[in-house]
Amino acid sequence: METSKFFPIVETQDEGYQKTFKNCAELVPTLPRSKGWWLDELFQYQGFWMSSFPIRGSMLINDHFKPRPTDIIVATSPKCGTTWLRALVFSIINRAAFDFNDHPLRKLNPQELVLLFEGHIHKDGSTSFLDELPSPRLLSTHIPYSLFPKRMTDDTSACRFVYICRDPKDVLVSKWYFSNKLRPKEVPPLSLEEAFDLFCKGVSHYGPFWDHVLGYWKASVESPKKVLFLTYEDVKKEPLGCVRKVAEFLGVPFSQEEENRKTVEEIVKLCSFESLSNLDVNQSVAKRSERPVSNSDFFRKGEVGDWVNHLSPEMVEKMNQITEQKLQGIGFNFH
Repeated sequence: METSKFFPIVETQDEGYQKTFKNCAELVPTLPRSKGWWLDELFQYQGFWMSSFPIRGSMLINDHFKPRPTDIIVATSPKCGTTWLRALVFSIINRAAFDFNDHPLRKLNPQELVLLFEGHIHKDGSTSFLDELPSPRLLSTHIPYSLFPKRMTDDTSACRFVYICRDPKDVLVSKWYFSNKLRPKEVPPLSLEEAFDLFCKGVSHYGPFWDHVLGYWKASVESPKKVLFLTYEDVKKEPLGCVRKVAEFLGVPFSQEEENRKTVEEIVKLCSFESLSNLDVNQSVAKRSERPVSNSDFFRKGEVGDWVNHLSPEMVEKMNQITEQKLQGIGFNFH
């Protein structure tokens, strides 16, 4: 049984899990730490700031997870379009199994259909839950690319990653709003200035943001058949092209018959922010004990460039300078 003050209790009879739990419980208190964005603490683990639970999830993945060639990992830095990407990949892979008028996405939130990898690796105190998922397994993650085991990231592994990122100024604003939804009412809200300072220092969940982006970008350049790199801005600008690109990458391109039936357009429509946010299931404000946010909390505006309504010119200048410095010479930027 896990008893560390940093973790929720998880019972397990699996000796391998018990060993990883023990190693993690001993490691976390020794790591550099910072206050989090709500009431959590963040710890610097292998160059990234994470709360204790995903640190242990990452260690469990490295120690115990057995990848399959058909595994598909939907990867994002938080608040970069995670919900949309989960919905999109699920729709593409399962497009022959469901009618668009009676689709699972109309009844379930995307995170119930594409499970969080570093969360569900804990389930039942072993890998049995993930092992029993049918292929292809669709899993979502915020874990940086460098923290995955080599058996998942080297060229001998056929599992694939679909990654999406977003202009960091929009990420900051979205994360600030989201974080304040998670803070208890008796706790003062996090100010935008404080959130900006933390974000620029790299102290945000799974941050620094720029290092997270760089890891997946470099992997997509070095192994384009393993990692597909998308931006939220491109998706909003060319949704049809992006959907076709994802399907091609996953080895399930659209047939001419599907093109004639407007299947791509149907997927774009179903997975659009406007469509998902207006579904009854995603307007629910109910919260669960294991998840202190409601489905509606995952939807705010979904707009590109909303940062102009929140950030001062000085904030914009500083953020742009950091971004240009971090991404200099890599062949990618957010412009």
